[in-house]
Amino acid sequence: MRFSSFVLASLIAAATLSAAESPRAHTYSIVARDPAAGQLGVAVQSHWFSVGTVVSWAEAGVGAVATQSLADPAYGPLGLELMKAGRSATQALEALTSTDPGAAYRQVAMIDADGDVAAFTGGSAIAAAGHIIGNNFSVQANLMRNAEVWPAMAEAFRTADGDLADRMLAALEAAESAGGDIRGRQSAALLVVSGTSTGKPWVDRVFDVRVDDSDEPLGDLRRLVRLRRAYNHMNRGDELAGEKRWEEAMAEYSAGAALAPEIEELRFWVAVTLFSAGREEEALPIFREVFAINPDWVEVARRLPESELLPNDPEKLKRIFALR
Repeated sequence: MRFSSFVLASLIAAATLSAAESPRAHTYSIVARDPAAGQLGVAVQSHWFSVGTVVSWAEAGVGAVATQSLADPAYGPLGLELMKAGRSATQALEALTSTDPGAAYRQVAMIDADGDVAAFTGGSAIAAAGHIIGNNFSVQANLMRNAEVWPAMAEAFRTADGDLADRMLAALEAAESAGGDIRGRQSAALLVVSGTSTGKPWVDRVFDVRVDDSDEPLGDLRRLVRLRRAYNHMNRGDELAGEKRWEEAMAEYSAGAALAPEIEELRFWVAVTLFSAGREEEALPIFREVFAINPDWVEVARRLPESELLPNDPEKLKRIFALR
């Protein structure tokens, strides 16, 4: 599907907000792509409540968008629709800004699944404001304490280790260290999607975490990313356990539990998987630890044999329930 100029203008006219109506999502953000994994993402921090609901947009196999300053959220879905219809990030952004009467107040960045990157900082964006486009990323900021914020973000992203989420977090933290938003901080968000679409958006969202109101949003965001990684492993473990692929499930559960040792539920499922795989002597001490933290897990364990998540063997089950 390709949009004609008339259709595009009609869509923008119907969706675009005036500067007076726009959320004041002054902020710093990054849009980026991991060329190896194909993942696409956007991350943001601001002194504005729930900034992720305004700024962050991404779709697997299509692209990612950050729309901020006197933000028009319509740039998110419209930009993704244009990229899905075959326009590059550069073409999509130009099409939107060229027909937006409030463009001078906008700051927008887009990246598509092929790695094309585009960014725009309107002349009326509040200083310090600017952007840097690099290989597979763009960083952008406005209402910053100084003009060193977005260069610090670019350098951090280029040099950081880890996957796309880690590198985008490093960029946000570098922005804060360089001075950040002159108003302070309140919320943050990180969204990462797969490089190709499965047709199931809930599967394609690798990370989708937000901190809507916090004194330390970046610290909270990093914690949530860690937990999301842990639960990604747990979810994969559930899939493998359902297929009776116990060793592979055990590896996933163990990885998840190691990432979030403070959550006893993750250890509980490690014990369940070990016990079901016949490794009872390894499982029992973990059950004992979990039951000591919260006795309700004993009742959870009692309900599992009927769902075939524990062996329905009375003699074996006695060994678990004797630990309460």
